[in-house]
Amino acid sequence: MIPPLRIQNTLTRTKKEFQPLNPPHVGMYVCGPTVYSDVHIGNVRTFMSFDVMYRYLLHLGYKVRYVRNITDVGHLTGDEDEGEDKISKKAQLEKLEPMEVVQRYTNGFHTVMDQFNLLPPSIEPTATGHIIEQIELTKTRLEKGLAYESDGSVYFDVQAYEKGGGDYGKLSGRNIDELIANTRSLDGQQEKRNPQDFALWKNAQPEHLMRWPSPWGMGFPGWHLECTVMSTKYLGEQFDIHGGGMDLKFPHHECEIAQSVGGYGHEPAKYWLHTNMVTLNGQKMSKSLGNSILPDEFASGQHELLDQPYSPMVLRFFMLQTHYSSTLDISIEALQAAKKGYLKLMNGLRVLQQIEYAEAESVAVDDKQLQQADSLVDNCQRAMNDDFNTAKTIGHLFNMVKKINQMQIGQLQAAQLGKEGFERFKQTFKTFVQDILGLKEEADLNAPNLLEGLLSLYKEAKEEKDYDTVDAIRARLKDSNLVVKDMKTGIDWAYEE
Repeated sequence: MIPPLRIQNTLTRTKKEFQPLNPPHVGMYVCGPTVYSDVHIGNVRTFMSFDVMYRYLLHLGYKVRYVRNITDVGHLTGDEDEGEDKISKKAQLEKLEPMEVVQRYTNGFHTVMDQFNLLPPSIEPTATGHIIEQIELTKTRLEKGLAYESDGSVYFDVQAYEKGGGDYGKLSGRNIDELIANTRSLDGQQEKRNPQDFALWKNAQPEHLMRWPSPWGMGFPGWHLECTVMSTKYLGEQFDIHGGGMDLKFPHHECEIAQSVGGYGHEPAKYWLHTNMVTLNGQKMSKSLGNSILPDEFASGQHELLDQPYSPMVLRFFMLQTHYSSTLDISIEALQAAKKGYLKLMNGLRVLQQIEYAEAESVAVDDKQLQQADSLVDNCQRAMNDDFNTAKTIGHLFNMVKKINQMQIGQLQAAQLGKEGFERFKQTFKTFVQDILGLKEEADLNAPNLLEGLLSLYKEAKEEKDYDTVDAIRARLKDSNLVVKDMKTGIDWAYEE
């Protein structure tokens, strides 16, 4: 018997059976990108991890509403409500409207997600599209005595939340007294009653480009506020899964919990899932260290730390070889191995798609072979049911490839598995590779070299007056809407007009 899906909950620090609040419906919210720069490989890993979770939940038959937001408000992203408004800074540097910056990088984000074959979310709300709701939520927290106004800004009162029974720090495991003691003094902290309080609404200085009217003056919403508003609007006051990178546990997700528990009396999400970081040769990737590689640089190979191009599907396979909650370390050796592994799976998929079941009177069902095939099929689901363990799943798929290769060379016949056993084996392999892991074949056949080779054969056949071969090559190229051009200067090809 295959155990049910169990997932590791960051909030409870336990791995337990997944039990949705309202089955078969599942609500999942994942914090999306702040669109002021190109998406980096760590972002890709996070969103890809939740893409696989989304795919697998759909495979299990759940009706999933997947919400992933776009942060397009120029909030301050520092832990203490200080720091740069990165969208405004980019707009000022490039003499653009802030929403031009937002649109450019939102488009770029979607392009990268498409390249890595991520399914679009059910809903992709934007922070700027929910300013009214953010103002309203701020009002309700003021009415409940969980927030206060200060110089046109509104701050969430963490100590008032604690006195009302809240437990600020429960997700990240931080102690509030230690937080207070270790908080450094920053400009603007005099607006706050306590240094750990966080902004629900910030007063906008005259130079701040993104600003909206509110009961407290011109301003903009706090970073943590937007996700509480958008998740609860589309998924309800409590939903099943909230996800993001581990760097969001504190303060972002911690503040979301406080805002929701203080306002609604319960956690916003039943399960909290967090992806781990990406490193390069054991070192954290960052622009300052010069070891940050963008997705398009992987694809082109145009980076001093790369030895060759690595396509989006190779990278997707590479990332799925490590469990989402573990650190993913990038090295040339690991990338080379991943390229071979990806191609191994694609070869297995290509071969299996060509194999059709055929009854053979002289071939009986081999119980041992059938048992092995069934076990491999079950192991794929067991692995995914173990907190979406894609690494173990890939290992089982490689074992299935061994069976596929045996069928290709005739050591094993489909009939030995029986019709039902073979079809189950075939469908499972295809489903897990394509629909759950989201891997697809990339046409990387080097078309110019193939054409050059065909034209060389054409030339040789023509010189030897082998007109059957000449005609056959012409016909094959014509099927691809290409024609051969015989010229005095040589032989070339052209698109058929």
